[in-house]
This record gives sequence, C-alpha cells and structure tokens, in this order.
Amino acid sequence: MPLNVVFYATLFIIFTTLIPLIRHDFWIFRVFEYPRLQKLFLNGVLLVAALFIIDYQHINDLILLAAIVANFVYLTRLVYPFTRLGEKQLIDSRFPPGENNIKLLIANVYQENRQSRAYHQLIKECDPDVILMVETNHWWQSKMDDIRAKYPYTLAAPLENTYGLLLYSRLELLDGAINYLVEEDIPSAEVNVKLLSGKLIKLYCLHPQPPVPQENPRSTERDKEILIVAEKAKVSDIPVLVIGDLNDVAWSYTTDLFSKISGLLDPRKGRGFFNSFNAKYFFLRFPLDHIFCSADFTLTSIKRMKSCGSDHFPMCISLQYDDKATHLQDEPVATAEEKELADEKITVET
Repeated sequence: MPLNVVFYATLFIIFTTLIPLIRHDFWIFRVFEYPRLQKLFLNGVLLVAALFIIDYQHINDLILLAAIVANFVYLTRLVYPFTRLGEKQLIDSRFPPGENNIKLLIANVYQENRQSRAYHQLIKECDPDVILMVETNHWWQSKMDDIRAKYPYTLAAPLENTYGLLLYSRLELLDGAINYLVEEDIPSAEVNVKLLSGKLIKLYCLHPQPPVPQENPRSTERDKEILIVAEKAKVSDIPVLVIGDLNDVAWSYTTDLFSKISGLLDPRKGRGFFNSFNAKYFFLRFPLDHIFCSADFTLTSIKRMKSCGSDHFPMCISLQYDDKATHLQDEPVATAEEKELADEKITVET
C-alpha cells in the first residue's frame, strides 16, 4: 500500500471518528457514529500497513504513525465495553427460570418482506412471552394475527409508512396505550405486563426515525422520543423494560445519555455486539435493536436469531425480575450537565 494512500485514508478515518464529537443533530454528524467497528477494522489495516512502509527516520512519517495509533486506541476504548472482555453491566440470573421470567422477541420485519411463515417458525423457536414486530402494516397484521390464539393480549398500530408496530403477549397486558410522543405518524407503545408471579412491569416499545436524508435529515425527533421515554422510565414506580429498533447504535452519545437519564442497564455490555442490522451485508452491521432494563432484572439469555428475509436480525432475550439484584449492580447516573442536555433535547421545538 503506497504511503500517500495510507496518509489520505488515515485523514478520512480520523475525520469520521471526530465528526460525531460535534453535538449537532444534522445527519452528517450523527451517521458516522454507526460504523465504529468498521472504522476500527480499517484503522487496524492502516496501522499494519504503516508499520511496514513508513520511514522511521522521517518525522512526518512518525507523526502519521502516532495519529493512526491514537485513533486506533480511541476507537478500541469506545467499543471495548461491548466486547466479551468488558464488564457485564447486567449480571446473569441467579435462579432457574420461573414465574419472574419474561422472554421477549424483537423483530423489525422490513415492511416489503413477505416471509411471514419464517416469523411463525421464529416464534416457535424463541418461544417468547412478548413479541414486538415493527415496520408492520395491515398486510403483516393479517398474516400474524392467527398467533393470537396463543398470544391473546395485543396492542396494534399497523401503518403503511414503515413505522407500524404490533405487540403480542401471552402474559396479561394492562393499561396499554399507543402513543405518538413526538411525531403524529410515529407510534410507540406503553403498557404494564403482568408476570406469572403477579408482578407488574412497565414496557415501552419504540421505533423512531433514523437521521438519514431519505427519512429525516436530523436526529432531533429521534433523540427527543428516546429521552422522553428515559425520563418516564426514571420515575416509574415499577420495574421497566425498553425495547425496539431505536435507529441508533448502542455506543452513540444519545444512547449513552438515554441510559444515564433512565438509569436502565444494557445486557449487551460485556457480552458482545449483537449487531442486528444490516442482515444482508455482513460488513455493514450495527447494533440497532435494543433491550434496556432496570437494575431489578438479571439476564437469563440473549441471542441474535437467524434472518427471516428482513434487513434486521430478530433478537430473543430472556430476563428475570430479581428485586435483590439492585444491590448487586450499579445504575448509570447522569451528571448535571447531561441532565441539562437531555432537558434541552426534550423541550426543543420539532
């Protein structure tokens, strides 16, 4: 690899690493948060190439090498918490699955996908208590509603704009509502789920718009919706779960802010990336489908399921309510500055 290629490629990688540090809602500043793993891989290739081709007697070459190393270290620090080497934010369940367990299936089906039978088979394999399906229109509802024999409790907002959602549960749902928190055509769900033990938990289901030109050139609405739910979760008097395709990566500053404002934990930390998008292109995969829970839950299992024709892999996760776990794991805490930032994003006009 010629040295000038390494130089310009390094400039590009560093640029795409630094631009998300500009806290602007315009899409160009947010979209480069997504491919952090890809940038780390390319940075590693450049580092190996530079070690072989630079002139160690030339100061400019040494500066180039130092820049590559510094960027590699920075990117590594950012993704490290989501590797198996990182510390688990959510502990493993301490007891066998029982009446305090809840298993969830989260699936972005891709509205134009027609492999509905594959999702019926997926439901059999995961055997969830609660199923969230997004990008679901009336066609998808017609193909999935026969599972209501086993999953009789439902919330539905089928839409033709790729933001419809369907929620099916075999656990009793109470006080359920479809909300339009920020945009009049982007629904979310809020409902109480009654575990077999009788314990009530609060469940929020989200699918906001991504900050991309063909959808929304700003992340303003997405960030606002996510943070509104974060504040709701923080003041909940019962355990909380937040699930869905948040159209944001697990390591973004908005997702980090959501976790700190809500006090919710991410079961992926210390266990792996669980990249759920894009199922069709192995090199362009990011963790977009999320599960967050309050500190009175522990993790029984988490698995990325096989693709069913969508551009998203489904996620199957089993959690256990364990009120004593709050003493064994630390809730994320927001600083005064972070709380102020969240308030600004929530109150901004959209």
